[in-house]
Amino acid sequence: MIGTPQTVALLLSVNPLLAAGLVVLLIVVAWLFRRKTATARRHRRYRATAARVHQRLPELNGDGQRMSYLRKINPYVFEELLLLAFERQGLKVERNASYSGDGGLDGKVFINGECWLIQAKRYSRAISPGHVRDFDALLSRAGHRGFFIHTGRTGQMSQAVCRTSSRLKIISGQNLLRLLSGISLKEWSHE
Repeated sequence: MIGTPQTVALLLSVNPLLAAGLVVLLIVVAWLFRRKTATARRHRRYRATAARVHQRLPELNGDGQRMSYLRKINPYVFEELLLLAFERQGLKVERNASYSGDGGLDGKVFINGECWLIQAKRYSRAISPGHVRDFDALLSRAGHRGFFIHTGRTGQMSQAVCRTSSRLKIISGQNLLRLLSGISLKEWSHE
């Protein structure tokens, strides 16, 4: 049998280079498996935390407290919270395989058969117009429309980028809270 200690000993004695290669291959496979399972655990943990945050938001007193709370949560939990809010509206979402190295794309939502890209930013101050421009460029390259969703303030320069783009919608402030409270997209306007 291939996996018996006798077979392994035979391989080691016949071809040590092949045996070393097999050991390296096993180490790489084990590392990849461990990394994949760690990523899956992290995703499950952030999704569970997002569900708790979603449940907690209506319990807070007023919109100011809700926004303050959102500005303090983990950025990856914020991403998951947004995807959860879209899912709870009955929309299909696609999550990224990993949180970092996503190239500015934090997920996708499908609205009336159209794929919308999502970028989530958990800011405490004004958003960076450069981030908005970069996301608009990503939308242009991808040929999709998208939501730039954030907890900060939308300054004049960021609003100007949004006004000149037919692809980009910014969701923040009251519209962010409406999205998270479950009010249908059809019932509110984009800022």
